[in-house]
This record gives sequence, C-alpha cells and structure tokens, in this order.
Amino acid sequence: MKYRFLTLVSLFVMALGAMAQGRAKYVFYFIGDGMGVNQVNAAETYLGHLDGRIGIQELCFPSFPYVGLINTQSATNGVTDSAAGGTALASGHKTKNGALGVLKDLTTPITCIADWAREAGAAVGITTSVSVDHATPAAFYAHIGSRNEYYKIGEQLTKTEVDFFGASDFNKPENPDGGPNLYEQARKNGFTIARGYKDYQQKAKRAKKMILFQSEAASKVERGSIPYAIDRTKDDLTLQDITRAAINFLTSRQKDGFFLMVEGGKIDWGCHANDPVFISELIDMDNAVKVAYEFYQQHPDETLIVISADHETGGLVMGRGPYELNLKAIASQRMSMVKLGRELNAMKDRLGDKFTWDEAKTFLGENFGFWGAVKVNDDQTKRLQESFNEFKSGKADSGRLCNTVKHVISECAMIGWQSGGHSNGYVPAFAIGVGAEQFHGRFDNTEICKKMAKAAGWKAE
Repeated sequence: MKYRFLTLVSLFVMALGAMAQGRAKYVFYFIGDGMGVNQVNAAETYLGHLDGRIGIQELCFPSFPYVGLINTQSATNGVTDSAAGGTALASGHKTKNGALGVLKDLTTPITCIADWAREAGAAVGITTSVSVDHATPAAFYAHIGSRNEYYKIGEQLTKTEVDFFGASDFNKPENPDGGPNLYEQARKNGFTIARGYKDYQQKAKRAKKMILFQSEAASKVERGSIPYAIDRTKDDLTLQDITRAAINFLTSRQKDGFFLMVEGGKIDWGCHANDPVFISELIDMDNAVKVAYEFYQQHPDETLIVISADHETGGLVMGRGPYELNLKAIASQRMSMVKLGRELNAMKDRLGDKFTWDEAKTFLGENFGFWGAVKVNDDQTKRLQESFNEFKSGKADSGRLCNTVKHVISECAMIGWQSGGHSNGYVPAFAIGVGAEQFHGRFDNTEICKKMAKAAGWKAE
C-alpha cells in the first residue's frame, strides 16, 4: 500500500536525522476530537469498500511508524469531556470535567506545551476547525473553571503572545459590559485578523501576530465551526488552508522552530450526532496532516508529527446483526444532518402544502441514495415517512426526520452507536519524526505533551 513505502523510507530518514540532530525543532500536534480507534478504522475500511474490496485503504497518518494506545479518564470522571481531555493533552495534568488549564480545584493555573515552546524561543500556533474559544484549542492558552465561559476565554486569547490562531470565529465576541468586542481587543493587543485564506495572504507579511477566521458571510450561517467537509463550497475556509497558513506564518517568525496544534473538531460533532459524516471529517483531517507531512519530508531531521485524540465519541461499533459491513452506503450521503435540517425547513417554507412525501422521498433519494444505490426496506421506509408526516404537520421539527435519516444510514452501513456522548474507549496515537519512538505502547494522555517536549528539548513545567 502506498503509505507503507513512505513509512519505510521515513523510518530510515528519521533514523539518520535523529543521529545527526537529536532534537525536534518543528513540532506538530494533531488532535482528532472524539477520534477513537474505531473511527480511524471506519474511515480506512470505508475507503477500502469504495475500492470494491474487503479491507482497508490506508490514510496518511495511521500509516506512521509509531503507534500507541491512550487512556483518557479525567481527574474526576471515568469518562472525560473535551475540556479535561484537552487540558491533559496540553499540560500533562488531569483536571475536573469542564475545566481548562487549571487543576481540579478550578483555580490553580497550570502551564502547557504552548508555554514551554514559547519560553524556549519557538513560535506557537493554535488552530481548529471549530471556534477558537472551544474546549480543545482553549486548553492551550486559557485558565478557567468552566469551558462555557466563551467570552472570558476569548478575552484571555486576546492577551496571549501566541503567534497564530486559526479557527472559524469567536463564539461570543460581543462584550457583555458594552465595551470593545473581542475583535477590537485582539487588534489592540497586536493581532491582525484575516477573513479567509486569500485575506491571510494579503495581510500576513505585515502582521506581528495573526488570527485567521472564516469569512463573515460564513460566520453568519455558523460561527461555531467551519462547514463540514461534505457541505463545503469552494469559498469556504478549510483545515488544510488553516494548517498551510499556520506553517507559513510560523516559519516566517524567525524564531527557534515552532509548535503547532491542529484540531479536527468536527469528528466529535459528527459522532455526537451519530452522523456518518464523521468519516469525511476524519479524512479531511488526514488531508491537513498531509500538509504537515510535506513539511516533514523537507525537514525530516528536525520535525516531529504526533496525532492523537482527547476521547472517543459515540461508542462506535462496526458491525451489527450479520457478520457484514456495508460502509459503501455512506458514499451516497451528500450532506450532513445539520445541512439536511436547513434544507428540509427551506423546502417546507417554500412548498407549503405542496411539500408531499413524494417530494421528500425524491430529495432523500438524491442526497442519501435511498431506494437506489442504498437499499431501504419497508420498515425503514415507513419510519422515514412517519417522521416526515410529523415534521410536515408541525408535531415535530426537522430534527425528528434528520434523526431517522441518520439511523437508517447507519443501519444500511451496518454500524452501531452506543450513545450520543463520550466513552472511555482507548484513543490512538500515531507519530513520525524526531523523538517519535517514544509514542509506542500504552500510556496515559498526560504523557503525550511531555514526550513531545522531551523530543524538542523544551522544559516541561
């Protein structure tokens, strides 16, 4: 398989580089939020099914030479949330669910790998496919007892010395006291704000510190994240764009290397919704990893790339009933459940009484393959029609029909979900580059950032 050869070559180059250099000057930390081992397996198995065979089609990062299994429990819960999970990944400390950058007493601040890198003279970038004040990115700069304090988290961001932020937007940019909003505060503290990749290219050379957000038009639709990969238009900001811009900006700082965190945040969102769209999100994050891998190929004796996750989401299982899988059914899905809800509401408003089951059935067939490429049985058809009737009559909102659609997709693909929340399942770690040999075996999530700091020669405090 194509990445196996790359892995063997990379192992050889890495070994030579490690002997010559012995230090990771450029450190990439990719976090697939909600990405358990089954999520990774599902994406590769799905690609194999598209190829018409049983088995996997390798992605880039799961083919890296060093692989580990990670425990994820928090200081107070057997099942972590993203705030406590992110804090452990960033700082090497367990904390209470919901807390960011503080110990479980909710007040004692702790440093993290972004601080260690900056203290050592490296440039720092913190990026995500969701909002910049969401739990995982905030774990790398904020110190607060509750992840839900979005405005206060954003305020802390504007006061940091982080070189580069990339995300969809702020969740709560307006000042509740009526003063300057977060955009104004960020600019006052030396940040240049770019809206989209082209705007970044125009502003980057003159910027001292940079925040890259999606366009204002995109934020009016959904400020909490960039669109799902499956819903994206050519004008939308992508995680690849963000990663490429971050590398470009951090390398231009003329500092002693860099630390870059990149979160694939909507793997988690898809799994919370039990929406098979998580597969395209995981593949999308792999495409962002490829941008870093291209950089690694140019600097093999100075680069470390690590991919892991904060927790597993959904309790995903591949296989239900007969010992079979039909992940190819997911290929007929043309939109996320979020977009489906919007489209259904728009059709209902536009067509009124003319919005019939036949209209809905045609739409579902075109966008999910039902009754065509995806075989739907009589019971599933009945459930879909009943959900449609409840939506049309006003007894239920569009979410009822969306829930039925995603359940039918999962049934047809033969995948199962334990819940709409997190689980304590193992999450994987994958690594390549200088110091990557540390990421092998089973270890706790608190060890990842310490191992990375050791590879880079940064002091973990």
